[in-house]
Amino acid sequence: MTTKRKPATLAIHGTESRRGKNEPVSPPMYHSSTYVLQDSETVEAAMSPGSDKRYIYQRYGNPSQDLLEKRMALLEEAEDSMFFASGMAAITTAVLSVMNAGDEVLSIPALYGQTLNFFKKELAKFSMSARFVAIDELYDLKNIVSGKTKLIYFETPANPNMQVVDIERVVEQAKKFGLKTMIDNTYASPINQRPIPLGTDYVVHSATKYLGGHSDVLAGVIVGDKNFIDTCRKRSHMYGPVIDPFNVFLLLRSMSTLEVRVKRQNENALKLAEALKKHPNVEVVNYPGLPDDPYHETAKKQMDGFGGMIAVDVKGGKKEAMKVADSFEVILNAVSLGGVETLASIPVITSHIWLSPDELKEAKVTPSMIRISVGLEDPDDLIEDFNQALDKI
Repeated sequence: MTTKRKPATLAIHGTESRRGKNEPVSPPMYHSSTYVLQDSETVEAAMSPGSDKRYIYQRYGNPSQDLLEKRMALLEEAEDSMFFASGMAAITTAVLSVMNAGDEVLSIPALYGQTLNFFKKELAKFSMSARFVAIDELYDLKNIVSGKTKLIYFETPANPNMQVVDIERVVEQAKKFGLKTMIDNTYASPINQRPIPLGTDYVVHSATKYLGGHSDVLAGVIVGDKNFIDTCRKRSHMYGPVIDPFNVFLLLRSMSTLEVRVKRQNENALKLAEALKKHPNVEVVNYPGLPDDPYHETAKKQMDGFGGMIAVDVKGGKKEAMKVADSFEVILNAVSLGGVETLASIPVITSHIWLSPDELKEAKVTPSMIRISVGLEDPDDLIEDFNQALDKI
């Protein structure tokens, strides 16, 4: 087979051919903490720096994890990837593997709440720092970068307000000033967006979300070139934020249906966003798939689909948003995203509860904002459920 395989095929088969092989269709789960090697010389060679990979101990991986990581790299059109026990384990490992003492990361304030916490409260313990700028400032860095700046980090679309960053414009500026770029691609998934072919150096995901897709996995992943992933592996071997074998098994299962799930979520989200714009108790609908969304053209340029996430501001404030969230009959009032079920959460009391009023304003997160992760239910049922909940305020 000489043609390049498409994402749906890569998620199921990778680039493998199992023709003529007598093996299980579903990859087995290797639930062993340690492995037997043939003799002590092999043990010594396996533990030596720079040795060829052998399965030794669960912290260093297993055959199913290797398979999962190869498929993820193929989906993101990258050289390699590594999975972790959570999205934050992946993000923190990736950032610490780029930066050294004295370095600075440049970012936008619209980020997942715990990523903001890490940047604002933890980096200083490593003698590193973070500085936050508006999206437009990333497109012209000459008056922003300093001798300390090492990394540009952002999410697109951003959590939770759905701002979209023009990846190619940022990459162009980063390369001009010799900076590395890292994107959290969780909201888009590799079905809707692949930042590495657009020039990004590194990609991170909370694999708990669309990659897992069934609200039963906790995991994260880093994607990049082989040298960088090797650096991350060495740090992981030391710190130990390893993924559990059962979650590897679940992710291999889930990624087989990634494309069909994401495409249906794209469709459902657009229908729901269009309906929400018509409700009198909705002030703003943030969804880049809407033609009048301020980020529509940027998203259209770099995304294959607009995603399953919506942010809406209801009329009133936090009290009214909570009333809506408490009135759903189909939609679930729960944190997280990317699963088959539609979830709604209020960022100021969940993912961004740690931020001060000024920080919330800087991140463009309002008390009346509801974040919606659109699932696979019938869109008419979701629209009806939202309408009856909105009618109660």
